[in-house]
Amino acid sequence: MTKELGKISKIEIGLGGYQDAMFGVAVILEGKGWGICDFISGGWDMNTIDRYPDCKWAESDRDRMQSDMTKKISNLLAQAHVKSLGELKGKPVEVFFDENNTLKEWRILTEVL
Repeated sequence: MTKELGKISKIEIGLGGYQDAMFGVAVILEGKGWGICDFISGGWDMNTIDRYPDCKWAESDRDRMQSDMTKKISNLLAQAHVKSLGELKGKPVEVFFDENNTLKEWRILTEVL
């Protein structure tokens, strides 16, 4: 696993994820010579995807995913000492990639804020 330092260059809430049919937060992370997007998913968008009786997920799953997404956003705001999503832009991050350069995780560098 490799570690890179960078910043949040863009962050938006809206549709994305699988076939742009999920509601969530897209976070663009950039560093020297690299850039990657992470999508904090809130599950299938309720205005894009209807749940059919034979689906393998329930409305309670969608509710749980939206709740989890909201908690993740709240934690990011608290870690960065900001009050809104847009204020996360430019915040320093530590990003971890596996041996295939796949994003594994990232965090706000709270120790330099």
